Amino acid sequence: MAFEFDHLFICVDVNGMEGDRLVALGLTEGSANTHPGQGTANRRFFFHNAMIELLWVHNPAEAQSAPIRRTHLWERWQQRQAPTVSPFGICLRPSPNAVQDAVPAVAFDHWDYHPPYLPAHISIAIGTNSDLLSEPMLFHIPFGQRPDQAPPAKAQPLIHPLGLREISRVEIIHPAAQLSPEFQAALATHTIRHRVGPAHYLELGFDGEISGQQVDLRPHLPLVMSW
Repeated sequence: MAFEFDHLFICVDVNGMEGDRLVALGLTEGSANTHPGQGTANRRFFFHNAMIELLWVHNPAEAQSAPIRRTHLWERWQQRQAPTVSPFGICLRPSPNAVQDAVPAVAFDHWDYHPPYLPAHISIAIGTNSDLLSEPMLFHIPFGQRPDQAPPAKAQPLIHPLGLREISRVEIIHPAAQLSPEFQAALATHTIRHRVGPAHYLELGFDGEISGQQVDLRPHLPLVMSW
């Protein structure tokens, strides 16, 4: 497989109080981040292979500024509860086992985003469907890696009282049956799944879902977790 699932974001209320439900469920919270110049901040939950990010806009002026405007993060966050808007972002990374000469560097058509919080020579590939708010924002980070392979200085807590280790299924449910070419290309990597449903939400499976356990965090968080 040329690509791996790296992380996802869910647009949440300011300060991400929805994350308290994940903590109460038995997840260990990692470090939070702000994104200077982009106007967003987050709460994060790390697993051995991937990460869940709860994202909100803390500086509307930065989020609506010219360098950030094409991401439509402001609109996606501001309209996160609208029935026609997906509050999600899906990030892929290169597989370390991929033969890079045999596959495209990015799975979907994209434009290069140079966020102010990264060095000028580093860019994030954002799907050219970024203005299509009915679909998740797609992006690819060439420097992504499994959290359990992070150097000690960047290591995050990976042990959860609930016992979860790895995200083994990412399924996006939303009302639109017709998908953009970019979203179809992302699905073709077999890192994520999609099905049509009455509302926007995510299903995450952990560790092959062998325990038969499930929790539905809606309506406070558009997320169903199975393990």
